Amino acid sequence: MDNKSCCGSDDRDSKAKEFIKINTQISIPGQFGSLASPLNSKSCCCGDDIKDSITKVSTKLTFKDTLGGWKARWGINRMNYKVNPGIYAVGDPDKSSPVLVTANYKMTFDALRKELSGLSAWIMVLDTKGINVWCAAGKGTFGTKELITRIGKIRLNDIVAHRTLILPQLGAPGISAHEVTKSTGFKIVYGPVRATDIKEFIRSGMKATGEMRTVKFSTYDRLVLTPMELVPTFKVSMIVFGILFLLNLIAAKPFGMVDFYGYAGAVITGCVLAPVLLPWIPGKAFAWKGWLLGFLWAIAVNIINGWPQLPSYSLVRALGYMLILPAVSSFYAMNFTGSSTCTSFSGVLKEMKMAIPIIIAMIALGAVMILLNSFIGL
Repeated sequence: MDNKSCCGSDDRDSKAKEFIKINTQISIPGQFGSLASPLNSKSCCCGDDIKDSITKVSTKLTFKDTLGGWKARWGINRMNYKVNPGIYAVGDPDKSSPVLVTANYKMTFDALRKELSGLSAWIMVLDTKGINVWCAAGKGTFGTKELITRIGKIRLNDIVAHRTLILPQLGAPGISAHEVTKSTGFKIVYGPVRATDIKEFIRSGMKATGEMRTVKFSTYDRLVLTPMELVPTFKVSMIVFGILFLLNLIAAKPFGMVDFYGYAGAVITGCVLAPVLLPWIPGKAFAWKGWLLGFLWAIAVNIINGWPQLPSYSLVRALGYMLILPAVSSFYAMNFTGSSTCTSFSGVLKEMKMAIPIIIAMIALGAVMILLNSFIGL
């Protein structure tokens, strides 16, 4: 035969291509530039030659990587910010090199690979639909079935001689370790919470310290999540301001800058200040924490406008702000429960059932008071 593969079988070669995709770059929708290159231009499915067809990735992030991450933080192309599932190489790995498992959300992938400088390792990327490890574990995409399937698709048995996989600790809820071992023969070891500890973890014989196992939610961790809390508010805010504009056409006392910065401040208070100051705000419920900060903001708005000595608007309007602004902050602070590591699903449901009716009632009553002031001068 003229076009045999190196194994002597066209059929086997075609099957191997289904398992290992040869790319000169990682396919990332909306992302420019090459992040990776194949270890070798050869393509073969025989033993060690599989290594030659696996994509190699750098441990150094480029400006485009950083820009892509920043854009994702602000919701730009966020749901498409992912890498292809499969197997990747860092350094010059061999059959004894560790295998690290992660999600195909590119920001997660980048966070891992940039911490692997000086190491030779394999990175196995699961198809989590572009979702990070923690969220994907909860949704089931970073799960047992996908892990078992991916091990087979990339033919991991032929890539490494050992039978150990290092999974992120935050992915544990989605994985049944004994099922994986039973189906594939690979043992699951859970690595540290933070990618920054992965090199020390590997060098210590895959033994984690208590510090490595501790889930932290620092001020910085909370701050970097706030852009995605703000972005969804833009559409709602445009609707609110549009309604106020239309009401101004017939209102006796038009809405003005006080209403604009009062509402905007309440949104920022709930989306940014509440998450950043979370540990220091009294109370446990996020809705309560947001309400407290919103209440302080409402007082500040009234003081700025002359209350109580020289008020620029009536008591009815002032009370309307005292109802609406804390409620807005409360709602957006409560929304942050989905990003927090210190909440539970049942706890969030309980808080929502209690808080949402109160928030709706406060906004409705406050809106009535402000409308009465605007239209009939109360």
